[in-house]
Amino acid sequence: MHLHRAKYIPKGGPDGGDGGRGGHIVLKANAQFWTLIHLKYRKHIKADDGEKGGSALRKGKNGTDIVLDVPVGTVVKDADSGEILFELMEDGETRILCEGGKGGWGNDHFKTATNQTPRYAQPGEDGQEGAFILELKLLADVGLVGFPNAGKSTLLSVVTSAKPKIASYAFTTLEPNLGIVRYHDDRSFVMADIPGIIEGAHEGKGIGTRFLRHIERNSVLLFMVSCEEDDIAASYKTLLSELKLYNPELTSKERVLAITKCDIIDEKIEKELARKLPKRIPHVFISSASGEGLDKLKDELWKALQK
Repeated sequence: MHLHRAKYIPKGGPDGGDGGRGGHIVLKANAQFWTLIHLKYRKHIKADDGEKGGSALRKGKNGTDIVLDVPVGTVVKDADSGEILFELMEDGETRILCEGGKGGWGNDHFKTATNQTPRYAQPGEDGQEGAFILELKLLADVGLVGFPNAGKSTLLSVVTSAKPKIASYAFTTLEPNLGIVRYHDDRSFVMADIPGIIEGAHEGKGIGTRFLRHIERNSVLLFMVSCEEDDIAASYKTLLSELKLYNPELTSKERVLAITKCDIIDEKIEKELARKLPKRIPHVFISSASGEGLDKLKDELWKALQK
């Protein structure tokens, strides 16, 4: 609220300017970010208030927006209801998470023929507040699906430059790993090693639903079953069942089956095993240790990706 005063203008009338809006909290998808770790210890984020309006109809400065970079594939949920609000799927995509409050009007807006010197102004609005959960789903072309110790990390380390942790005990992989697989003629695709699934994973058993969500964003699913399993077809069905129970839509994705660790069996046993395998999906016998079948596997994955 301000009234104009000058040396020869004792009653110049209202000239109070409008207030600036408060700063927004903005999320921006950035392909250079792969995790949300930079936000782990930043629990509370508050943008600045807008400045007050000034005399001579001067508008207040807007509050500075806070832009938070997040990886492509970030899902934003309401912390109270769990409802998905939006997803950031394109590099450079921005969404306002919380809007700053609108600035109030100065008293110049309220002058009328009957009230030429209003001595009041409109207060600004409060900004939005909220609690949100940011969740990352990996974007990859091929997702590796298998029980612990099926050889997923070993395969990733052989066909890509990724260096995942590899050991002979279950749940060696505790976080997803990404690698780029080089194919013919300078073509390539991204492969994700998802931590092992066990029976009951859709209910949270093992490390369950923490990582099943990453499979939702893969174009092709590579099921990996060790040749050491008593019944390879049954193991494949168990894996498929876990995915179906978690999200039925996952069964509509292209699938390839790889039977791993085949350096310990001969061709005769491979032929016997092949007769018992599911007929509807392509299968490949591979060994990450000897390199057997890896070129054929890349061919099958590339075919599936083109579909």
